[in-house]
Amino acid sequence: MSALRFGIWALVHGSRGAFQDPDEPLDASWERNRRLVLEAEALGYDSTLIAQHTANPYNDEWDELEAWTAAAALAALTQRIEIIAAIKPPLYHPVVLAKMAQQIEHISGGRFAINLVNAWNKPEYEKAGILFADHDERYVYGREWISVVEPLLRGERVSFDGRYFQVRDYLLRPADPFRARPAIYVGGESLPAQDLVAAHGDVWFINGQPLAEVERLIASARALPRSGPPLRFGLSAFVIARETTAEAEAAYAHLASIAAKDAPIRARQAANTDPAVVMKHTHAAQTPRIGTNGGTAAGLVGSYDEVADRIRAFHAAGIELFMLQYQPFEAEMRRFAKEIFPRVKN
Repeated sequence: MSALRFGIWALVHGSRGAFQDPDEPLDASWERNRRLVLEAEALGYDSTLIAQHTANPYNDEWDELEAWTAAAALAALTQRIEIIAAIKPPLYHPVVLAKMAQQIEHISGGRFAINLVNAWNKPEYEKAGILFADHDERYVYGREWISVVEPLLRGERVSFDGRYFQVRDYLLRPADPFRARPAIYVGGESLPAQDLVAAHGDVWFINGQPLAEVERLIASARALPRSGPPLRFGLSAFVIARETTAEAEAAYAHLASIAAKDAPIRARQAANTDPAVVMKHTHAAQTPRIGTNGGTAAGLVGSYDEVADRIRAFHAAGIELFMLQYQPFEAEMRRFAKEIFPRVKN
């Protein structure tokens, strides 16, 4: 069994749970994210995920951190932590993106990864005049895209003739001196997403869900045809951990009451989301839910011992990396490192 790893979601649009929380500023600045990731590394976190949006998906008047320039800067500033930058394939030509990823891999000394995601926020594309194809066609595009990116990252000379991309005799140098190529994470839970991660991914990111559903998804992915090393698994989760169960439930209720004020924002976000995205339907059944990408649906709400036990259960089921959210983020990130790390790390 792979060792447990813990990561944090970078605050690319500020808070992850409730937007009107007086204890959590709507601060998506580079300076805050720089401090956050450097502190996470010092606390012993293993990874950070930088989601990619060009405009804030909740309110385009709010600030939004740019993922790839931030990833390059963090690669130069950090020493140990893994840096994962999300990528929506239609926003970057695969040759250009492969070159960028290869460069950040060099800057980081072999600590970089890409997270291939299928877009869900229609206005981000449509307002820029970029085609927002239907769900399954976006995965057709994504498979072609990664079929160009992956061998380029390996330092191979690539020729490719597909529906979307025609690449002839392309080679990128310098090659990766640290490993075969940067790691590839894939998000999404539809059947096309599962096929894509089985064919091209190293790690499948699963949105926060109860243990039984995560076990089902892992079993489904493991049954798919695959060449190369076994697929690994990550889970997104929002954590509310306290000394006692009652204290955790009270903190959850307090945050849920604040999050309820965001109903108009969430409704606008839902209207902008492709209805074919599986995440939209699984999240609709999880109420009240705090956080993005499943959030508290993973069940990491409880006493320190309860949260540690649930993490161990997910790990036994196959989850290697927990990508975590908190609110207020910095304070709860420190609490988790102090109280949960000693309970679950050998």
